[in-house]
Amino acid sequence: MEDLDYDLPPPPVRGGLYNSGFEGPRPRSSFDISDVTDSHSRLPSIHNSSYSALPLDHSGYRNSQTHSPLAKGYYDNPSQTSLTGQQPQDYIPRDIMNEKRALYANAGRSRKKKWFTLGALGLILIVAAIIVAIFFTVVKPHDTKDSKNSSSSSNSNGGNDNSSGNGGKQALVITGGNGSIITMDNGSTFTYVNNFGGSWYADPDEPFSGRAQAQSYTPPLNTSWRWGIDKVYGVNLGGWLNTEPFIAPAIYEPYVNATIPAVDEYTLSQNVANDPNSGGLEKYMENHYSTFITEQDFAEIAGAGLNWIRIPLPYWAIEVYPGEPFLPNVCWKYFLKAIQWARKYGLRIVIDLHAAPGSQNGWNHSGRMGSVGVGNGVMGIANADRTFNYIRAIAEFVSQSEYSDVVPAFNVLNEPLAPTTGNPFLQSFYQESYNIVRNASGIGENKGPMIMFHDGFQPSPVWAGFLGQPDRMAIDTHPYFAFNAQSTAPISSYAPQACAAWGPLVNGSMATVGMTVAGEFSLATNDCGLYVNGVNLGTRYEGTFPGGPTVATGSCEPWDDWESYTEDTKQQLFEFAIASMDALGNWFFWTWKIGNSTVTGTVRAPFWSYQLGLQQGWIPADPRVATGYCNNSSPFEGPLQPFQTGGVGAGEVPASFTTEFPWPPATITNIGSASVLPSYTQTGSPIPSLPPPTITASNPSTTFNAGNGWANAQDTIAAYTPISGCPYLDPWGGVGAPIPTAPCS
Repeated sequence: MEDLDYDLPPPPVRGGLYNSGFEGPRPRSSFDISDVTDSHSRLPSIHNSSYSALPLDHSGYRNSQTHSPLAKGYYDNPSQTSLTGQQPQDYIPRDIMNEKRALYANAGRSRKKKWFTLGALGLILIVAAIIVAIFFTVVKPHDTKDSKNSSSSSNSNGGNDNSSGNGGKQALVITGGNGSIITMDNGSTFTYVNNFGGSWYADPDEPFSGRAQAQSYTPPLNTSWRWGIDKVYGVNLGGWLNTEPFIAPAIYEPYVNATIPAVDEYTLSQNVANDPNSGGLEKYMENHYSTFITEQDFAEIAGAGLNWIRIPLPYWAIEVYPGEPFLPNVCWKYFLKAIQWARKYGLRIVIDLHAAPGSQNGWNHSGRMGSVGVGNGVMGIANADRTFNYIRAIAEFVSQSEYSDVVPAFNVLNEPLAPTTGNPFLQSFYQESYNIVRNASGIGENKGPMIMFHDGFQPSPVWAGFLGQPDRMAIDTHPYFAFNAQSTAPISSYAPQACAAWGPLVNGSMATVGMTVAGEFSLATNDCGLYVNGVNLGTRYEGTFPGGPTVATGSCEPWDDWESYTEDTKQQLFEFAIASMDALGNWFFWTWKIGNSTVTGTVRAPFWSYQLGLQQGWIPADPRVATGYCNNSSPFEGPLQPFQTGGVGAGEVPASFTTEFPWPPATITNIGSASVLPSYTQTGSPIPSLPPPTITASNPSTTFNAGNGWANAQDTIAAYTPISGCPYLDPWGGVGAPIPTAPCS
């Protein structure tokens, strides 16, 4: 078997194009898995009888000669065998199932029973007439409202007029299902396609409703998500609010050959701001935000059978310090749109702080490519202090009741680099983050978000027992095969590798740590693709990556040229996709969309686009077809322990953890004593709360409480702020700088 690569950077290499102190061009990378077991196990297929479900969409499943978990078909009869060979549970309430079965009961009845049956049917017709009358006098007026304005969303009615004969007013349709017509804010329309029984809901007079349902097998937003039971089928919206060159190449390509090339959002912002023909940074970035992802993407995600989205958000959504070139605050406006669209289509959001001041990993998606500045270097403590302000602002916002149903999970920091900072620093950072979030939300089920901690590229045993019995803590892991050792092995070899490696990894973590989610994975088997490693950095596969192998494994052209993929190639990718999905259990594909290159006019990193794979057939139209592919014989039995889902014992964190992992930590890797390093002090003004959306009701006299951005009014601790009179380096300039000899206070 080839090396089972994981997301860890290669040894540092130098690159003259980038900022000083650069430890090397380090893309999303990988390391050899050291704790892989031989047998794959996965979560059991547990269904909620309160959610109705449609049959699996077999059109999205490519038959395999070697793996055919769907050969027996899909059954809704509990007396038959499920896909996994176990007795399935009803997806719909048992009284409905019993009525259904009664239709097929033995027809040999007595004449007396026949007349009894006819009488019963007559009674049913009378009751039905009453129900219809109630529906059209009570329920229907709620679903269709009069409005002086044009409908923001309208059902497809076979060409029928929507006018209601009430003086020219148009009926405002607030809900619909498959085939309904959606009108977006810009006036354009699209057809909502959802073959999974999903329904959208958007009532301007009930803006915080949780009535939408992404699919019939997914709980609606007004029903609690059951961690460890309900399955997370998700995608990332990478490259949207936190840009990356390989995901959104069109906004980078005009500046990739500039004097200072645009290699990350830091240098992109500088180039755009200095370009008199760009229209200015705000216009440039808003054009990207408003077009790269739209409401239609959210509808399509629900229509693809997916129920979660993970949205990377940078710290500059909240604020920037003087001298930092990022556009502040504007992308927050689009995150608010994301909440609105997710609510409309029944999707849930993981908000992911993807970029911290100083950079938590030195990769381009952290805002500035170069060195690690959080937990490392002279500014390592100060940058972390400042990051806590942003974690707190986000936690307070998403813990508000108006938003907690749509944003029930918060990943406090994407991919912090524990191999650089050391585990003790990251554990101290996570403990303080946990305290901040739970201070905002409170303790217990449905009080604020599930807290997600990235594993820091450390094996799961590092996190076993961390914090004792923390309230709703999950581990986020990012498995990739794409980086480090390149291979000529066929794509077909990666499906069994995913089953053998990723299944035990995730399920072992479920058993020893708690809820575990694969926050990122892709179908990349090599590092080909435009800018996948970074701008102008080449690829390991072709032997052109700085510091990588100089002998080419092959040419990337056949892999980048997805238009020429054969049906066999698509089939192999399909098998790799469903193997990965089954092995990981709860997952988010990285990423939903790769934008077109302005040079070629097409996607040039096809392994990474869920949307493209869906369109071309190498991603399943129904993610549930992956269930059982790996044919595991020892699944994680569950359930999660009560404290892990906010139940009994949640939040019981022994004092010994505070002693062992204090904030600030006593020492920092590569520095020694942290007491002499610059830090911030919690004496500043209260952290500004994140603004809520502006909501307009159909009735101008109606107003809504959209929250004030701050869930816990008792949380009045001052913000971290610079100490007056103390010198501070640039957030990205602390690595390699002289270490102070005494603290400044």
